[in-house]
Amino acid sequence: MLLRWVYNVAHILLIKRLLSMDIFSAAVMLFLIMDPLGNLPIFASILRHIDPKKRRKVLIRELLFALVIMLSFLYAGEAILNFLNLRSESVSIAGGIILFLIAIKMIFPSPGGVAGLAAGEEPFIVPMAIPLMAGPSILAALILLAHTDSSRMTDWTIALVSAWGMSAVILMFYKLFTRILGEKGLIAVERLMGMVLVMISVQMLLDGISNYINSTVN
Repeated sequence: MLLRWVYNVAHILLIKRLLSMDIFSAAVMLFLIMDPLGNLPIFASILRHIDPKKRRKVLIRELLFALVIMLSFLYAGEAILNFLNLRSESVSIAGGIILFLIAIKMIFPSPGGVAGLAAGEEPFIVPMAIPLMAGPSILAALILLAHTDSSRMTDWTIALVSAWGMSAVILMFYKLFTRILGEKGLIAVERLMGMVLVMISVQMLLDGISNYINSTVN
């Protein structure tokens, strides 16, 4: 339990670099972390076993649940990080490491499918809203945003809703994207996103080390 908690807390640290970004850049970053294209096959697998008449209703409901959960973490983030008493240098360094691990999993995904649902069972919050849409990475990123610059909550809210909206559109039209891209196309896009996140994670790590050295010397 302790190791799992430490791992989830470390996810909180992955968005330090967002502090110097505008709304558009923040939205793109959050969109990449949500990874809707990577989730397409999983969503399709879950929805395939649901009554076709209920699929759109279920998907919209789960997407709205995810948005409410993410907004809750965004606005509760300050209290959470104050409780954890984290330094900004550790935020950047640990965030870079965790984001790097996430990116590696995107580039080299492990085999496995959706578990926990019986055939024909309708999902409720789990696993579609959490952890597929609002996973530990995005929730932790939102916590960190709120902690580091609470004066920009409006910006972060717009960025979050924009990223969620882009992801929702892709997932709402999961059949179309799956048909257009195909299985290999989806894998290729997800790995490309992983490469982008690798570069971002390395820069975050370097920034954290640089800030730590400067604060120690000074």
